[in-house]
Amino acid sequence: MAGHNSRYGPYVDGPDPLAPPVDLREALDAIGQDVLEGASPRRAMQEMLRRGTKNMRGLDDLAARANRRRRELLKNKNLDGTLQEVRELLDKAVLEERKTLARALDDDARFQEMQIAELAPSTAQAVQELADYDWRSSEARENYEKIKDLLGREVLDQRFKGMKQALEGATEEDRARVAEMLSDLNDMLDAHARGENTDEQFEKFMRDHGEYFPENPETIDELIDALAERSAAAQRLRNSLSAEQRAELDALAQQAFGSQDLMDQLSRLDANLQSARPGEDWDSAQKFRGQEGMGLGDGTGVLQDIAELEELGDQLSQQYNGAALDDIDADALLRQLGPEAAADARTLADLEKALQQEGFLDKGADGQWRLSPKAMRQLGQSALKDVAGGMASRRGERDTRRAGAMGEPTGASRAWEFGDTEPWDVVRTVTNAVLRTATEPRGDGETGVRLAVTDVEISETEQRSQAAVALLVDTSFSMVMEGRWVPMKRTALALNHLVSTRFRGDDLTMIGFGRHAQTLTPSELAGLDGAWDQGTNLHNALMLAAAHLRRNPNAQPVVLIVTDGEPTAHLEPDGHAFFDYPPHPRTLGLTVKELDTLAKIGAQVTIFRLGDDPGLARVVDRMAQRVGGRVIAPDLDGLGAAVVSDYLSARRKR
Repeated sequence: MAGHNSRYGPYVDGPDPLAPPVDLREALDAIGQDVLEGASPRRAMQEMLRRGTKNMRGLDDLAARANRRRRELLKNKNLDGTLQEVRELLDKAVLEERKTLARALDDDARFQEMQIAELAPSTAQAVQELADYDWRSSEARENYEKIKDLLGREVLDQRFKGMKQALEGATEEDRARVAEMLSDLNDMLDAHARGENTDEQFEKFMRDHGEYFPENPETIDELIDALAERSAAAQRLRNSLSAEQRAELDALAQQAFGSQDLMDQLSRLDANLQSARPGEDWDSAQKFRGQEGMGLGDGTGVLQDIAELEELGDQLSQQYNGAALDDIDADALLRQLGPEAAADARTLADLEKALQQEGFLDKGADGQWRLSPKAMRQLGQSALKDVAGGMASRRGERDTRRAGAMGEPTGASRAWEFGDTEPWDVVRTVTNAVLRTATEPRGDGETGVRLAVTDVEISETEQRSQAAVALLVDTSFSMVMEGRWVPMKRTALALNHLVSTRFRGDDLTMIGFGRHAQTLTPSELAGLDGAWDQGTNLHNALMLAAAHLRRNPNAQPVVLIVTDGEPTAHLEPDGHAFFDYPPHPRTLGLTVKELDTLAKIGAQVTIFRLGDDPGLARVVDRMAQRVGGRVIAPDLDGLGAAVVSDYLSARRKR
């Protein structure tokens, strides 16, 4: 059997087919965190794409890499490469000439020493002053002639990539052929500009001079496009030079190949190309600050890279109106930052589309993006999962995922998990087993249905007793200032998710209280902004809680209060809020009166005190004692676990 050789490498034909799918849960958690802090859903998604997530790089990282590469080019490179190389050749020539003159004893040698000593400090002027100098050192003369050769190759390399290397060591015949090519090229471009048919002239030109054009253009327009792009880059390089550098190079260029004809032909070519392609970028410039000198041709390529990196930076910043991830040039990203960066950008675009396609974001009639009910459920589930982890680490409680202890069946079922004690849903369990084994091979004579652990589903149950629960959360600005804003919101969402999925017979209302109190839906609470508003109007919140409990006369009343401040506001009969600090006696009296109302209803009251303020501790302790309630002072990380545990304890007591 013939051998077979295989080669392995990175997959380059589009996105990696083996890459893991985008993590919508992680992305939604990041979006939800910003929404809870007060950002709009659309802004939160943009921030998530900008920052990335724990397992995914964001646009900021890509933009930083593009900017870092641009800065490195500007920091490490400079456009003095040609000037430095000329200066080195000139210094070598002068040094060798001085050595030779020092050994000579005639008066002419002393005069020549004076000429050498009085050379202008400008490199270009010194080269010009030595144009007619009678060199005594052959090595010095050779180095000086190299300057003219270098300048000729450099100015040609700017317009025709690769000329610097191709003409190294060129003979006079080679230079004559280049001069002939330039003359023929300009004649052809002149004819094309006059509107003449240049097809035959172009074919003859390519037969005679095609070796100078590796791009192998097939028409004169393709030739003009390639030449104009290179010529525009050469002009951008000239724009990037300082005035002194520009003057030096212009003066030196006159010495190219020791002939003015070359510069005349190139100037004529530039004028023809700029007239033919005015849409090219002929005007931009950059400032280089590095030590690594570049020749004129290499500098042109670097400037093209810098321009592309700047455009990529704008695309990745997404700061302009109507910005979209589709604006990012994937090919440019691949060229400048490599395949890994291109894959990151594709992942971010896929994630943005998936969040919308999966229904986590809704666009309302007003054009504003909102978190969908599906997204709110996901946020609540995530918050409850965090709370459950905190409860397990503290007490080992498992009630957060129970539908009720052997109460009325809800009609729903779910997969069995370790620790479940609910009855099996036999029909669903057997159906799962039948579907699983239908396509599995069987042994001879084997019959019946084999059950596996993965087949088992349990019947969800709900306790017969119901509770009317009022969760009162402090929304005063101190909650924002002390970093309690997001933990409070996540606590409320966790409790709401628990009640709505596991204890659906309970009636939960969420009430926020700052200067005034208001009943809030989960989405309203999630999007609530922490605006500056003095006052902690617990009086108003207790009034709304009492109204909720009265609407559920047959349910057990439970009131949970989360606050970090003493009552400093109350509601006047005309609906206006009265505020005073320290707490006014009337404010405290009205708040206690509403607590007495709750006590008459039979409500179980728990106050979750945040912070260590002694004044707050004294006030809430007395309020709790008055109604037979209790005070819990959790840390912020344990707030959710404390509230959910208290709610579950109240249910078990029933």
